[in-house]
Amino acid sequence: MSNLLPTVNQMNELNTKFEVSSLKRKRILVDMSLTTVHHGHVRLLRKAHELGDVIVALTSDEEIFNSKGFHPMLSFEHRKEIVLAFKYVREVIKCKWLIDEKFMERYNIDLLVHGEDNQNPVPKEKLVLFKRTTGISSSQLRNSNRG
Repeated sequence: MSNLLPTVNQMNELNTKFEVSSLKRKRILVDMSLTTVHHGHVRLLRKAHELGDVIVALTSDEEIFNSKGFHPMLSFEHRKEIVLAFKYVREVIKCKWLIDEKFMERYNIDLLVHGEDNQNPVPKEKLVLFKRTTGISSSQLRNSNRG
């Protein structure tokens, strides 16, 4: 029966392979609509992952329409499926257009990561801002002929 139990070395290999850590990683929230996917999203998620476990707050279809005036080409469920395929993302939760401290507390979020255009009303000590990727935005892609 003891042959079925992993050895210490095997456990260490598994811990390394699956990045199991005894230290609790921070819960990092990244909010996005993801009406189009581009390399700026990937770069932001990568940076957020360096800070902890990434939870994406994905804007609902209704909120996109109310805030941007258009219906997303892909439904919330399809956009969620895409986000979960990114190796940097652990979890996806539905959200409204803006994230506030109450939302962060509800989901046990330590930090909100956002581009420098942040409008979310969260305390500065719970906010990490990164420069936007130059030359790319979802609006730009949506309005271009390149698709």
